[in-house]
Amino acid sequence: MMKITINIDCTPEEARTFMGLPDVKPMQEMMMKEVEERMKSNLNAMDPETLFKTWLPAGISNMEQLQKMFWAQFNNGPIGGSSKE
Repeated sequence: MMKITINIDCTPEEARTFMGLPDVKPMQEMMMKEVEERMKSNLNAMDPETLFKTWLPAGISNMEQLQKMFWAQFNNGPIGGSSKE
């Protein structure tokens, strides 16, 4: 039995071209730019004011209305019925 070893010294680009594989670097760069843009736009959604507006009902537009809603709930008494004295 005979073994033959061949060492080829080439760059990855040269090997890819020799084997007929496509150059995906431009597509990869384009995709990375898109991922970066999406991440930046999602960071804007993490702004506290934006989160506050998203989580609260549309009828509550400012902090004063929110406070009035909370106080109205507290003034209604215990949850589940009348209180025993």
